[in-house]
Amino acid sequence: MRVRPITPERLVAELAERLVAELAERLVAELAERLVAADPPGRLRVAVDGAPAAAPDELAAALVDPLRALGRPVLHVRAEDFLRPASVRLEYGRTNPDAYYEGWVDEPGLRREVLDPAGPGGSGRILPSLWDPRTDRASRAGYVTLPPHGVVLVSGALLLGGGLPVDLAVHLELSPAALARRTDPALRWTLPAFARYAEEVAPASFADVVVRVDDPRRPALVEPDGGR
Repeated sequence: MRVRPITPERLVAELAERLVAELAERLVAELAERLVAADPPGRLRVAVDGAPAAAPDELAAALVDPLRALGRPVLHVRAEDFLRPASVRLEYGRTNPDAYYEGWVDEPGLRREVLDPAGPGGSGRILPSLWDPRTDRASRAGYVTLPPHGVVLVSGALLLGGGLPVDLAVHLELSPAALARRTDPALRWTLPAFARYAEEVAPASFADVVVRVDDPRRPALVEPDGGR
């Protein structure tokens, strides 16, 4: 494979174009199915996965306006807004990397309130946030409706490999050295969790889009040999 340097602005534009192209292909296929089965066309569920140091929330937020400019309704949901209550996620302490790796995010809630409603046959009625970790209470967010041709971007860490139903996965890859260098000192206790993730899940080996972000000023798309 080759690594192609790319500017942050062009990265956002290319990802937006790729998501729209993916959505268009699915819409054509699903529209044909609708003609024979009266099923509504589906939405596109996209995971933007990466350690906090890779800034997946920022990339997902940056994709919103370009996708809307291309005519696609977009909803950005942060996995951070679907954490389990502190009594559950901090049961083994505030800095336990295994607990962080295995159970901080309320994946059943994320599936139930976001990914299933956005999936085939789903209602499109999505809860953008479930839990406020600062108050450790329900966020009291209201439901929003994502149109049938919309895109939901779910951003956060450790999203892949656990069976969350997504249609397209973007993984922001950091080398171990860059991850250690760029991780906030207050979060260095999470590094063993990301080492497990890299070894056990290897998200870069199967994600639809892999972006190397060792240097945030010079991200690079990882492409198979012969890619554009």
